[in-house]
Amino acid sequence: MATASSLFLASSPISTAPRTRTGPAASCPPAARPSLRLRQRPSPAVAAAVQAEHQPAVAAAPKPPALPFRVGHGFDLHRLEPNLPLIIGGINIPHDRGCEAHSDGDVLLHCVVDAILGALGLPDIGQIFPDSDLRWKGADSSVFMREAVKLMHEAGYELGNLDATLILQKPKLSPFKETIRSNLCDLLGADPSVVNLKAKTHEKVDSLGENRSIAAHTVVLLMRK
Repeated sequence: MATASSLFLASSPISTAPRTRTGPAASCPPAARPSLRLRQRPSPAVAAAVQAEHQPAVAAAPKPPALPFRVGHGFDLHRLEPNLPLIIGGINIPHDRGCEAHSDGDVLLHCVVDAILGALGLPDIGQIFPDSDLRWKGADSSVFMREAVKLMHEAGYELGNLDATLILQKPKLSPFKETIRSNLCDLLGADPSVVNLKAKTHEKVDSLGENRSIAAHTVVLLMRK
């Protein structure tokens, strides 16, 4: 279960990165575009800020039964708008549109966080990191991911496996999938053999197929340590 030491917020505003993302070049598969970027990790001060004040929503959640395994599902969708960075799995993907969101709009990481929280029987990401809190405006979603993984370990579980599906019409993600998956494994502290990532179009149907939005589904299996 989540302990009284987990999921803290800063007592003072958090300094977050601007909407224009920069960072060192990612290690990409040969087919990846040269402009692909791996986002910089949050500074120690930003990462430590999530431990400054306990979140009542997590503290009030009932203690989950000590089951041998737990399953969680996550879903997220963001509207795409021109002149915003498209961040997927912590990677800045070259595109003419990006996600409109309170934080960095990383649809994959938000989805994975919700799947882990759901498996643990905890509130969703919107309750724990509300978009009404200016401290999370433009925040790097790896902060949320690392806190979700911390809660998972504190509850006595480890990742069994994860299966994620990204749904977007453009851009094609095949050149970037392995870089995204590698970064996701790093954030989860997981072996690549237990993390699967798929990408699909929406066959030009509705907002997803018209390149006006992007969505993701994630299922996780957590195993008792």
